Amino acid sequence: MKIDIILSGVGGQGILSIAAVIGEAALKDDLYMKQAEVHGMSQRGGDVQSNLRLSDKPIASDLIPLGQADLIISLEPMECLRYLPFLKKDGWLVTNAQPFVNIPNYPEIEKIKAEIDKLPQKVILDVESIAKELGSVRMANIVMLGAATPFLGLQYEKIEAGICSIFGRKGNDIVEMNLKALKAGYDVAQQMK
Repeated sequence: MKIDIILSGVGGQGILSIAAVIGEAALKDDLYMKQAEVHGMSQRGGDVQSNLRLSDKPIASDLIPLGQADLIISLEPMECLRYLPFLKKDGWLVTNAQPFVNIPNYPEIEKIKAEIDKLPQKVILDVESIAKELGSVRMANIVMLGAATPFLGLQYEKIEAGICSIFGRKGNDIVEMNLKALKAGYDVAQQMK
């Protein structure tokens, strides 16, 4: 088993929390893991990207070569376009439909969507709307993680355990909200794939 994942978005969207949950799930599955993070501006709105490599065999490098990513998980549609050259021809893109307009010359969303629509294997969903229906837009990243779970090569229960481990210190209510967000994203992805 080997899966190379690129996570992308902007600061404040919870990309690194997604990476932490996936990493925790991988460790519970006795997998090897390497991670490399690139942080943009340290304030909300800067580019954030993470390479996450999981395998049942030792991993030499933490960086994913061009054309080798099995999965791109993106909380921001324009940011996913930066990393498409890394996606395998048969790889999956799971992205948020709603932009986070953080620059004055943000491209037209229709042009971004037209590029995304060229991909044969994709899941596009409005994670903020789903999270809002669940009670908190702050869970949008975990909704996204749920939508990406069918493509991770990890059991759903391991992702749930990762959430319990990562968010457990914040209390049972936070854990339960995040588990609901995970399930909501997972259910949407199952309908779309």
